[in-house]
Amino acid sequence: MKLTVSDQKTGGDLLLISGEENFDRFFYTRDRAKKYFTIAWNKGEQQTINIDGADHVFNPNTLLPLMFDQTFTFQRSADIIAWQFNREFYCLIDHDAEVSCVGFLFGMGDLLFIPLDDPNQSKLKVLLDIFTQELNTKDHIQNDMLIMLLKRLIIMVTQMARTKYIPEEKNQDQKLDIFRKFNLLVEGNFRSEHSVNFYAGLLNKSPKTLSNIFSLYNDRTPQQVIQNRIIVEARRLLNYTSKSVKQITYELGFEDPAYFCNFFKRHTKQTPVEFRSGKEQPVAA
Repeated sequence: MKLTVSDQKTGGDLLLISGEENFDRFFYTRDRAKKYFTIAWNKGEQQTINIDGADHVFNPNTLLPLMFDQTFTFQRSADIIAWQFNREFYCLIDHDAEVSCVGFLFGMGDLLFIPLDDPNQSKLKVLLDIFTQELNTKDHIQNDMLIMLLKRLIIMVTQMARTKYIPEEKNQDQKLDIFRKFNLLVEGNFRSEHSVNFYAGLLNKSPKTLSNIFSLYNDRTPQQVIQNRIIVEARRLLNYTSKSVKQITYELGFEDPAYFCNFFKRHTKQTPVEFRSGKEQPVAA
């Protein structure tokens, strides 16, 4: 089942996909016009999801938010229920005050596998039924109703993710806000700015303060978050475009291709050419 609504004026799309054998059509490519955020729910048995060339375990009754520029395939896509939407349908940045998910649920650099307990499974099933009804109801308020439901879904998933991943801390909301803003700034600037000092300056915080905050939410330092984002993008460009290593070097803000090659090998154990040739693909459990 695939249900879709499109806004002809804005180009906004919302998709609800369930039980589809061929879910593998929303890949990252340099020419892809439609870029979808995804919330995937594995309703079947444990399976493997491949994200940006690396395998990950996707447990039963688990949610996984995915960014619009991530490439993914499921071992058994028929067991997946997924909500997909683009910025034209609902812009997370413009509505961050409503859903508080940017830089955490989406755009934090780490994968969030969110297990569902029985009460949350029940809530999600009810919401899924309402989504299905509204997507099958064509009237003049359909888009408004679906945006309201999508906001509810995002808020629900964010709350569940915070319960699992965010510790109870004094001034928790303030610290989480800084954490989210840092991730959002990295997402917008990683191609040209590789220094923690740059982002610390924008946030009016010291690099040490940022490191202390990151230690609460992440096993990576701020510098590692920046470097990981660069590596993820480099892998995508090597895998899904025909750009030369030299072109990718400059696109990712490096001045010297040799330095970029050393940087890439230090983080992946492969040169860019070896990675592109498929000699050894990265695998993560």
